[in-house]
Amino acid sequence: MSISAQNPDISGDRQSGQDVRTQNVVACQAISNIVKTSLGPVGLDKMLVDDIGDVTITNDGATILRMLEVEHPAAKVLVELAELQDREVGDGTTSVVIVAAELLKRANDLVRNKIHPTSIISGYRLAMREACKYIDEKLVTKVEKLGRVPLINCAKTSMSSKLISGDSDFFANLVVDAVLSVKMTNQRGEIKYPIKGINILKAHGQSARDSYLLKGYALNTGRAAQGMPLRVSPAKIACLDFNLQKTKMQLGVQVVVNDPRELEKIRQRQEADMTKERIEKLLKAGANVILTTKGIDDMALKYFVEAGAIAVRRVRKDDMRHVAKATGATLVTTFADMEGEETFDPAHLGSADEVVEERIADDDVVLIKGTKTSSAVSLILRGANDYMLDEMERALHDSLCIVKRTLESNAVVAGGGAVESALSVYLEHLATTLGSREQLAIAEFAEALLVIPKVLAVNAAKDATELVAKLRAYHHTAQTKADKKHYSSMGLDLVNGIVRNNLEAGVIEPAMSKVKIIQFATEAAITILRIDDMIKLVKEDGQGDE
Repeated sequence: MSISAQNPDISGDRQSGQDVRTQNVVACQAISNIVKTSLGPVGLDKMLVDDIGDVTITNDGATILRMLEVEHPAAKVLVELAELQDREVGDGTTSVVIVAAELLKRANDLVRNKIHPTSIISGYRLAMREACKYIDEKLVTKVEKLGRVPLINCAKTSMSSKLISGDSDFFANLVVDAVLSVKMTNQRGEIKYPIKGINILKAHGQSARDSYLLKGYALNTGRAAQGMPLRVSPAKIACLDFNLQKTKMQLGVQVVVNDPRELEKIRQRQEADMTKERIEKLLKAGANVILTTKGIDDMALKYFVEAGAIAVRRVRKDDMRHVAKATGATLVTTFADMEGEETFDPAHLGSADEVVEERIADDDVVLIKGTKTSSAVSLILRGANDYMLDEMERALHDSLCIVKRTLESNAVVAGGGAVESALSVYLEHLATTLGSREQLAIAEFAEALLVIPKVLAVNAAKDATELVAKLRAYHHTAQTKADKKHYSSMGLDLVNGIVRNNLEAGVIEPAMSKVKIIQFATEAAITILRIDDMIKLVKEDGQGDE
């Protein structure tokens, strides 16, 4: 029997068993170590310089990992994990990566001690379910009819680790106002807060505290011509997605002319009149604000100026969609109708109370105020330089998402490592009651969750071992003694390096954020843990030498 049958000829490297696992775990640890120091209210920022020399200074886990361009396949899973958390919840991207990497590391130790990965996976799954159940039943504080205070506290907690933590009172109020002003009820009667309707504009100059909230959707472009009025009220808005320029003949269109004198007429009709007729149709339908994603040339602008309408060209597609949604307009891509004629239906127009052009910093901005269907607001951020503005935008995005989640789920938990410590104590106790193989995996899961309070304490230059021990003692008391239930919201105060009741101190997060962190981190760890064989194919040379 030949040996070659055992090892088929693969044009690539094959690694299997423990090697692959160790390699994957090391890669994930490396990723987690990068973002580890940016966790928490005293976390530090990262400076990333890309290949063309653009600098990004950020504290946001998802942004850091997105900029890293990770090669390793297992580490890519963690990067995608952070992006998923960013999409689903908006905040907690750093924690989710750290927890996942820690779970992996501990699982790898178990596998080395001759415990089969399948048992570990089922143990982790069980622990995840129990943890989520425990959060929902024991740790959640329902915030019925949310007042402003819990919302502001959630926003402040989310901002605490970011650049703007010094002005968190000011920004938290901005964020809460912004989210509350886009409240809407959809067809099914659910109350939603579409934070896409909040437009964030960045303008240089002044200080961060001079940022403010504008009622109305701001477009970061000025009017197309100076002769246009500065304000139009009430506004009828047409959203177009084509050029209002001299129409060129399509390629391959041939015109056979018998009389050379007709040529000039054809050109006249072709270039000037068609655009003029289109504009007349628009104005006749009652439009007095025209937004287009493409260009408008000078000849066409003349007609708008005469009609006293505002025209804005080169509007971003995203902005256009939001304006169309907010004003009830329809994006029109062509005037052609079924009969081959060109018509414009007045029903496509959106309406708003007024459209004005204002100067913000050094830019002209067109504001659409009092929109018909949903209210749109814009946050105008002021700051010293680009890096600061970008980082402020990321921080505000996280806070907006968190406030939205809190409003939609109505449940909050204490922050500052409180939930993780409580779960750790609970799961450890749970593990000792199980007589099956999963016991060890669940115990390790419990240990892994403690990584969050540990990292928080280390980043704050405090004694992690002592603080985490105190924290666990409190949570153990809370879970064993009936009269000490309120200890379950004990968390870390990282400024003073003590343990305190974070629910009373106002350090709170939406429960959904915590549940998702645990679910996503476990799923990612399981995905990577299942891998026991990695085959990397060699790139074939294009020439083919043989």
